[in-house]
Amino acid sequence: MKKCLVLNDENIAGDSTCDYLSAYEFDVDVTSDGEEALSLCEQTMPDVILVDCKMSKMDGQQFLERLAILRRARYSQAPVILFCLDKTDVEAMGRAVWSGATECLVKPFDADILDFKLQQSGVI
Repeated sequence: MKKCLVLNDENIAGDSTCDYLSAYEFDVDVTSDGEEALSLCEQTMPDVILVDCKMSKMDGQQFLERLAILRRARYSQAPVILFCLDKTDVEAMGRAVWSGATECLVKPFDADILDFKLQQSGVI
């Protein structure tokens, strides 16, 4: 079973992203805390990570940069990282990809868009 980590500062209980992911039978961990997410990645690097660009304690870009250091130190295989933005921002997308994001998604996105990105990145 593939592992997925969803890092999202919004109300996770009502988040449709987790509903979309359940269709693929991922083992999903959800957190709103970047430090906790890094700790989870240290224990077992997930196959897929969805990262929100805005979070209260650590923004998505900071998480990507710290995750890149962790990956270089401990893991040879990189997870697929989907970076979620509130709006189309080419500069932010470029920084995210430069820092290790596989793809960028603009919120709100639906199940079809997530499905396309997961297929495009080879996860499903």
